[in-house]
Amino acid sequence: MSQTRIKVENIYKIFGPNPKKVIPMLEDGMSKEDILEKTGNTVGVNNASFDVKEGEIFVVMGLSGSGKSTLIRCLNRLIEPTGGQVTIDGEEVIGASKEKLRTMRRKKMSMVFQHFGLFPHKTVCANVEYGLEVQNVDKQVRRKKAYETLEMVGLKGYEESYPDELSGGMQQRVGLARSLANDPGILLMDEAFSALDPLIKKDMQDQLLELQEDLHKTIVFITHDLDEALKLGDDIAIMKDGRIVQIGTGEQILTNPANTYVRDFVENVDRAKVITAETIMRKPKEKALPTEPAKVVLRRMRRNDMVVIPITTKKRGFIGAVNVDDAAELIKEGKTDLNEIVQEIPTVEKTTSILDMSAIAVDSDHPIAVVEDGKLLGFIDKVDLLSGILGEVD
Repeated sequence: MSQTRIKVENIYKIFGPNPKKVIPMLEDGMSKEDILEKTGNTVGVNNASFDVKEGEIFVVMGLSGSGKSTLIRCLNRLIEPTGGQVTIDGEEVIGASKEKLRTMRRKKMSMVFQHFGLFPHKTVCANVEYGLEVQNVDKQVRRKKAYETLEMVGLKGYEESYPDELSGGMQQRVGLARSLANDPGILLMDEAFSALDPLIKKDMQDQLLELQEDLHKTIVFITHDLDEALKLGDDIAIMKDGRIVQIGTGEQILTNPANTYVRDFVENVDRAKVITAETIMRKPKEKALPTEPAKVVLRRMRRNDMVVIPITTKKRGFIGAVNVDDAAELIKEGKTDLNEIVQEIPTVEKTTSILDMSAIAVDSDHPIAVVEDGKLLGFIDKVDLLSGILGEVD
């Protein structure tokens, strides 16, 4: 299991006079609106706690005013929290000295903003190497690193162009390259793709996922777009009125929303793109070895009311399946060898979406086998697929 890279414990951020006196009110259950009316203070973040594992994309999402952008700025103290603690690799952020904090920002984490913030008078290369320049890295070294990073984000050939010569999507790639040039272990991305057109936004999402396959960064990604959260997030935190109301995988949030707010939030999501085989599969009641006599296997199938039975090796390696009618016919012919009637059936990994399985099911009269490393986990038939789409998953 991946180790925790970022640990956030009971973070509060209150804007206004005497903010610390508001925390006990929040602990007593007073609402954000009542606190504003009674004290003049605005609640930005209310008792947020979560862990981010090494190498994962942790998405924080919510509507405007939910506190998500305030929260991410508390992680690197661009905004000073009113209370709570943040640790990165076991080091305290909230109590760190200015010098220590500066080192952490330069060496351990970089931030990508919604607005690109590029220097218009500097070339693309100069923008990307700026963070290294501030650290007094040798000119040739930082230039080489900038060129390498720009190639990584698909901007080879544009190194000596200026920002106003690039499209919005290309400018955002420059911003991403600038953050990657320092080779930080952690990326903080605040609505990084929100200002882009839908097609460019999709391209940037795909680019980030491709980069993550190679770089394995620890990423905290802020968005108000549920589809973006579901596409990118290994884990997702949903915020409302400064509070985190649910944390889970996309599937967990869709299949088991914590409250009415989350349920309403996700009701229009295309479940077929998110729900996976692991969620809707059924474990087989029985399995059989290919060496077992057909009579024994048929008796077991009828006792358990099974139409098909999976055939596996002794170590659960999946071979195929036997149909109950085929088994009965084999016995009628006086034969006992199951290998004569074992059928190959479609297999998928446990992470395969309903959408992808639907395309397989259309062309097959058999259930789909769910496997992991060649071993059988369960079966899915067309009824299971329909139930998953309609939200009738147990």
